[in-house]
Amino acid sequence: QVQVVESGGGLVQPGGSLRLSCAASGSIFSIYDMGWYRQAPGKQRELVATIFSGGSTNYADSVKGRFTISRDNAKNTVYLQMNSLKPEDTAVYYCNAGHRTDPLSYWGQGTQVTVSS
Repeated sequence: QVQVVESGGGLVQPGGSLRLSCAASGSIFSIYDMGWYRQAPGKQRELVATIFSGGSTNYADSVKGRFTISRDNAKNTVYLQMNSLKPEDTAVYYCNAGHRTDPLSYWGQGTQVTVSS
């Protein structure tokens, strides 16, 4: 059983930065793969970044070089550092946890990121 709660969203200007946090509960957090997804109005949810339990990462092409995903297993938290934000980054951002031996994946409630001048 894993619960995740996102925080850190808000309104920022283009070129600004924001750090999202995803706090997770669960005694086996460290073995879970963690991902950040986003969904903009009128669009399907897309995978933004993934950090696997071993520490390797993947990024969508649209955010490479601007976003960084990291995790702190001691704090049961995954982060998404977002720099050089663009209006196209505006979306609700969701955190997800999954593991191959767990038939469920776990989603947070989402946090709104709005990039606008």
